[in-house]
This record gives sequence, structure tokens and C-alpha cells, in this order.
Amino acid sequence: MQARSERTRQRLVHAGAEMFNRNGYANATLGQIAGAAGMTKGALYFHFASKDGLADAVQERGRAMLGEFVQAQWEAGVSPVQALIDMTHWLARTLHEDPVIRASFRITNECTWRQPPVTDFHQAWITEVLRLIGQAREADEIPAAVPGGDGPEALLSATVCGIGVLAGTGLPPAELSRRVAVMWEPLLVALVPPAAAGRYRRVPPPPAEAPERDFLVRTA
Repeated sequence: MQARSERTRQRLVHAGAEMFNRNGYANATLGQIAGAAGMTKGALYFHFASKDGLADAVQERGRAMLGEFVQAQWEAGVSPVQALIDMTHWLARTLHEDPVIRASFRITNECTWRQPPVTDFHQAWITEVLRLIGQAREADEIPAAVPGGDGPEALLSATVCGIGVLAGTGLPPAELSRRVAVMWEPLLVALVPPAAAGRYRRVPPPPAEAPERDFLVRTA
């Protein structure tokens, strides 16, 4: 019974992501979301008391997906700088493939009036960027920070936001991936010692190396 309830909840999260991404937070209705999930509004209210609660669940799912990817990189022994590169490619790919990631960014952008937001997907990304930069410094991949110097943090935080903007323009996935790879050429020069830049793969990892995605269960 508990497993069935969780599958139903995940169907609603996926349907909510589809509607929030398609119509925006303000225009997506609980009736639309329930219909997209093949349920009644009463069934939706059993799992989520409000649209805010469902929007938070969508963003929490997006944050969990990001955390799962980063954890898989760590378990595979990927270096922090390479993990940063791979994380941007993962973002570019999932922005095309998964409505949860697209909706998570859109909800954050459209709900700035919520004080404080229960979940801030931009902040989730920035937190992972900062964590990986710290690990890269500990591993001597990136030079130690100087007082008042937060250049890498600002640069990579802006990069993540830029990828989201590019994905929103409708670029084909292959072209977005190519642009992310090209983007890393000057970024690596700015981040790591010149002699070390050639150590890192700028393109996405081969499919066999990419961590498996955790697909949402769409059946009750």
C-alpha cells in the first residue's frame, strides 16, 4: 500500500512538472495537473494540500536528481573539476529531457515573491558548485582562494544560469552540448593552471560512463 501511494505521488510530481513547465506556475491549475496524472483533484489533495506544496515537491525532486548525479560522480572517483564539467553537461541534457529540471528552474524564477521559498533550485545548484570548487582547492586542482577572491564561484554560478537561458531558446540538444563544451575552453584556462587544462575532458562523458538516471515511475 505504501509503495502504491509513493508511485501515485511521483505521478503527481511528474504531472505537476509538466504543467508548471508548460504553463508557468501562476497559470498551471490543480485541475490540469490532476487530469494530466489521470486522477481526480480529491486524489491530488490527498497527497498535496496546495499548489505551493506540489511545486516544492517538484523542486525537491529536482534537487534530489542533482544530488544523485553528484554522488555518482564521487563514487566513480571523478575529480572535482571534471565533475563540475560533467555537471554542466548533465544540466544541458536534463533541461531537454526531463520536465522536473525545467520546471524546477521555472518555479524558482516565477516565485521570487515567496519569502523564504521552501526550495530554491538555483541555490541548490550554487551549493553544489561551491562544494565542488572547495573540493578542487583541497585537491590542488584549483589555486587557493585569495582574500576577497571569489572569481571561480561567481564565474561558474553565472555559467549554470547561462546554460538554463540557452536551453530556453530552443537550441537542439546537440548544439547546446557543443556550446557547453566550447564554453569550457576559456573556463578551464581561468580556473586551473595552464599546464593542467589538458587533463580534463570538455565534452560529455561517454554513455557507458554516465550515471544512470532515476526515471520517475509513471504507473500506479
